[in-house]
Amino acid sequence: MMIIARVFPVSLARHPSKQVFRGFLSLRPTPKRSTLFSPSRGRRWGLVLGTVLTTSAIALQTAVYADSVDNEEGPVERKPTPLSSLVRSYVVYTACSIPGMVDWSPTILSTLMSVPVVKRITEAVVRITFFDQFVGGESAEGTLPVLEDLRKENKGCILAYSVEVDESEAAGAAKKQEVPAYKRIVQEMIHSIDVAADFEEKHASASGVRGTWIAVKLTAMLPNAQSLINLSKHLVDTRPTVPSVVPFPGAPHLTDLDVLESPTIQGTLLTERDIIDLRNLYADLIKVCTRAQERGIRLLIDAEYSWYQPAIDAFTLALMRQFNKLPNDDTSPSSNFQPLIYATFQAYLRRTPAYVAQSLADARAGGYALGIKLVRDAAKKHSSLSICPDLDPPVWATKSETDHSYNSSVKVILDAVVKDMEQNRPSTRKVSWLSFLKKEQRVGPGSAPLTIGVLFGSHNWESQKLILEELVNRGLATVEGPTENGETIVRVGDEVAPRVTVAQLYGMKDALTNYIVDRTRSSSPFVVKYIPYGTLVEVMPYLSRRAIENKSVLGNGTAEEERRRALEEMKKRLLG
Repeated sequence: MMIIARVFPVSLARHPSKQVFRGFLSLRPTPKRSTLFSPSRGRRWGLVLGTVLTTSAIALQTAVYADSVDNEEGPVERKPTPLSSLVRSYVVYTACSIPGMVDWSPTILSTLMSVPVVKRITEAVVRITFFDQFVGGESAEGTLPVLEDLRKENKGCILAYSVEVDESEAAGAAKKQEVPAYKRIVQEMIHSIDVAADFEEKHASASGVRGTWIAVKLTAMLPNAQSLINLSKHLVDTRPTVPSVVPFPGAPHLTDLDVLESPTIQGTLLTERDIIDLRNLYADLIKVCTRAQERGIRLLIDAEYSWYQPAIDAFTLALMRQFNKLPNDDTSPSSNFQPLIYATFQAYLRRTPAYVAQSLADARAGGYALGIKLVRDAAKKHSSLSICPDLDPPVWATKSETDHSYNSSVKVILDAVVKDMEQNRPSTRKVSWLSFLKKEQRVGPGSAPLTIGVLFGSHNWESQKLILEELVNRGLATVEGPTENGETIVRVGDEVAPRVTVAQLYGMKDALTNYIVDRTRSSSPFVVKYIPYGTLVEVMPYLSRRAIENKSVLGNGTAEEERRRALEEMKKRLLG
């Protein structure tokens, strides 16, 4: 890796105490060269990177603070941003801007971690750079300071225990372990629900909406993720042959999990061991969902590589039908009922527009509330085509098609939210005459169960602005006076707050997150950050995968934008 120095237009000669920062403020990646990361150079660049980041880490101890900004109901102080965080962001995004660095990050980390003397230095450097940038802590309790800081700015969070599945194990080369790691992961997910619920009980909002969610990763809950691949292949091969309106990986069927109870498994890739493990997975998911229901914490079922997705969709549908089940007309619904289980819809897949429409219809017919997490998602490896029977690829060919898929889905989903709210109003709701005999029956806004909830995950400025505009256009939000930048303030009322949320990843696009917070007013968090946690060793694979999956985002100017933003702020702090 070649990193060159740039001298500032304003000399630092008048600031001798700030000379130590000259090296960090002048780091910038070299122009792209096709031979920058050849296989023969991977280890060499890893050692060089370790040296550079170790040197850079010296600056991460000094804190200088930012200005105050508006919060949910008026001017309050946003937590000051330490200069050390700006330096860290600059170093991290400079590394992400280097051609080939993202693709070679697993090799680089593996090389550095294999050298005994270098391993500890590498861990220390990764901890104070990439770990602190993108990970909230080593344990659920360790994230609480981050959660507290976010809540002071009316931001919520999605806690995610980010342990990665070993792909070699998923291919069938499982390693024997004395204590099943996947069982510890299940217990940790349940524990994180308790941590989230305890936190929310200390921060109750006027609307009663809880701003802390939990992400659930199915591949981490199995001894061998190959079982999910085998189930996915089985579902693709055995679902009805009638042409589906939903392209690959299709839509889940009510009968998808019947195979787990089948006395015979002939003519399928599924083994007896797979069936046992998948049954245990379902039982563990029931435990996780039951605890979440008891503690009032919403769950997001994360999407994963598309060779897992048919199986993940099948489990998610089964869980929604059980835990998002709507009460009958003659029962008294809970005043704060909301979808507990949220499925992930990926706009980069060609199926998404049709899948959204199909899911809305199935939820209405099945009498359950639909939870939607809509994301663009980064392009996955094309080896996902290995279980795809379609001639056309499962992903959109261009970014503009993905953008259209996302934005059009936003409008369809918000239309469904409008319909849900209209049905909630006293003038349009149908109530069984028998229900009036129940003393606890209430007919009014908020007394009927929600039939849809959505979390829009996006780092795209245009899409986030579109969401705010469409909320106003559909009467789901009102407009108030302008912000300091002259844009209107959008107020999201307590009736909409349980139904609509937006999100970004922790450590990325903080400027966009702050923009949304400054432009909106709500009594509970309208915007949340997806916060991974886990020990350094556990999350290293996550950091590498996340970087690779978001390469299209980083390469689309995000890394350079974040690097430039940190640089300009450091210049302003140090040079005035």
